[in-house]
Amino acid sequence: MGMMPGSGVRRGRRQRGGPIGEINVTPLVDVMLVLLIVFMVTAPLLTAGVAIDLPQTSAPELEVESKPLTVSVTPDGEIYLGEEVVPAAALLAAVGVAAGSAGTGQRLYIRGDASADYGLIMQVMGELSAAGYARIGLITTQRQAP
Repeated sequence: MGMMPGSGVRRGRRQRGGPIGEINVTPLVDVMLVLLIVFMVTAPLLTAGVAIDLPQTSAPELEVESKPLTVSVTPDGEIYLGEEVVPAAALLAAVGVAAGSAGTGQRLYIRGDASADYGLIMQVMGELSAAGYARIGLITTQRQAP
């Protein structure tokens, strides 16, 4: 009952030089998990740096074609342009410098804390509007459905 040559099953040896019919997805999964972790860590850092509690609304988000300038008003009355504190008297000059070549056509967003003085927020908006900035928007957060 011996095996005849050539009739047995080859075990432990592969033919060299032939195509491999399997795809190794382990490196792809590893890269995707690393990217996921990187994006999860960096996403909270990409928002504006001034921590304020925005009011909520049910209005949909606006589509924006370019990066706007952000003016923030905190509950204690400080005004920020981006992440830098700006005195109220120097706000228009700072916005003019930041707007650059866009001038008064630059889109401006005002972020006012929900507990901030409404009069101060409207004063900032009024000064910017009086200076010729017509593309001014107020930033809110989406109201969560109950």
